[in-house]
Amino acid sequence: MPQITKPEFDQAVSAAKTAFKTWREVPVMSRIRTLQKYVSLLTKHQEELARLITLENGKTLPDARGDVFRGIEVAEHGLAFSSLLQGETMETVAKDIDVYSYRHPLGVCAGIAPFNFPAMIPLWMYTLSTVCGNTYIMKASEKVAGCANRMIELTKEAGYPDGVINLVHGGKDTVDFILDHPDIKAVSFVGSNAVGTYIHQRGSHNGKRVQSNMGAKNHAIIMPDAEKEDALNAVVGAAFGASGQRCMALSVVVLVGDTKSWVPDIVAKARSFKTGPGHEAVDVSPLISVEAKQRVEKLIAQGASEGASLVLDGRGVKVPGYPNGNFVGPTVFDNVQASHAVYQEEIFGPVLCCMHADTIQEAIELINRNPWGNGTAIFTRSGAAARKFQHEIEAGQVGINVPIPVPSPMFSFTGNKGSIRGDLNFYGKGALHFFTEWKTITARWKDNPEAYKLSTAFPTMK
Repeated sequence: MPQITKPEFDQAVSAAKTAFKTWREVPVMSRIRTLQKYVSLLTKHQEELARLITLENGKTLPDARGDVFRGIEVAEHGLAFSSLLQGETMETVAKDIDVYSYRHPLGVCAGIAPFNFPAMIPLWMYTLSTVCGNTYIMKASEKVAGCANRMIELTKEAGYPDGVINLVHGGKDTVDFILDHPDIKAVSFVGSNAVGTYIHQRGSHNGKRVQSNMGAKNHAIIMPDAEKEDALNAVVGAAFGASGQRCMALSVVVLVGDTKSWVPDIVAKARSFKTGPGHEAVDVSPLISVEAKQRVEKLIAQGASEGASLVLDGRGVKVPGYPNGNFVGPTVFDNVQASHAVYQEEIFGPVLCCMHADTIQEAIELINRNPWGNGTAIFTRSGAAARKFQHEIEAGQVGINVPIPVPSPMFSFTGNKGSIRGDLNFYGKGALHFFTEWKTITARWKDNPEAYKLSTAFPTMK
C-alpha cells in the first residue's frame, strides 16, 4: 500500500475531529442501531471478507472465516454497550447535595493493526470505540490492507457519517503520525514486542492512552491423567494453526511425568498435516513474507545447533506449483531447554517446543519464569490439578482442557506480564474503560435561603 503523506494524514484527523463534535451528541441507541446495521453487513459479506484474507494473508480459508467470525462477535457485543455506558449516582451525599458521574467519549482514537488478523483485530478497535461516541483513525497492516478497505467501505453503507471512521495506510511513518498528532487521544496496538514497546513509550510520552498487546510464548501442560487423543489433537492444532502466526498459538508443550513418551504421537499428528496455499484444502499455509520464512528457518537451525532434538524438520518442504512460496512445514523440537533460542524467542511460525517436567509444580514454575503472560492451558481430568494450575499460574488467559483460551466478547482479552503495555484491555468492559473517561458532577440545590458562610477552610460535606 502507498505511504500516506503527512498532509493527507492531517486531513483524516481533521475530518475525525470535526465529526466528533456531532457524533458524540448522537444518542447512544442511534449509534447502536448504526452498529447493528454494520454487523448485519459484515455477516452478509463474511465469506467475501474471508476470501480477501486468504488471498493476501495466505491463511487457510477455514481459519480466515474464523478470523471474520470472531471479529463480528466482538462487534455484536457492542450492541449491549448501552447498559455498560451507564454512569453512577448518589443522592444526598450531604445536605442538598447530589453527586453523579457520566462516561464521556475521549475524542479521536486510533488503531494500529497487525497482519495476522486482518478482520478480527480492527473490529476489536473501531466498532467499540465509535459506539462509545469516539471517532476513529484505523491503520491497517500494510501487508494485508484489502480486507480493511472492504470493511471500511461497508461502514458507509451502514450509515456511519463522514469522518467517524477513517482508514489510513503506510508503515512506520504512519505510526509516528498517529503517535505524535495532538488531536489523537488514545491508541490501540497489537503486534510484536519491539514495535509495541516503542508505541507505548512514544504514545504515552505524548500524553495519549495506549493499550499495546505484544509478544507471547504460550505453554500447555499435559498431565498423565489427560485424555490422550483429546489433548494431543488440541495442542497440535493450536501449535500449527495459522502456521503459528498467532499471539495465542501454543508454541510450548510441557509433558509431565510419563507423557514424555507421547512425543512420537505428537510428531505423527504434525506430520499428517498438509502444507500448501490457503485457498486449497490444506492445514498449514505459507508464512506472510520471505523475511518471516528466513527468520523461522534461522531459528530452527539455531535450535538444532544448541542441542534441542529436532524430531520433525519442516524446512525445505516442497509444494507442487509453488516453488517460491513462503512455506515452512510443521516442526517439532524435543528436549528443549529454557536457554535455547527456540524457547526464548517468539518464533511466529509452525514450530512446537516439547519440554519435560516431573510434577505439575515444576511445570507451573517453568511457565511462570517466562517473561510473557498472554495465555496458557492445562489438559487433565483432575479438578484439583486444574484448580492448582489456574490459581498459581501467572498468565492472564487460562484454558482448562481448552487449547486457545481467547475470551468471549463479554469478557476482555487479558494477557499480562510482558505481553501487554498499558493497564486497560481489549474488548469487553476493558474496551469501555479504555474508550471513555469519567466526568463527575457535584450539585447543590438548596431549599432554604441560607447562604454559604465565608470561609477558607477545605470544604467538607455533612
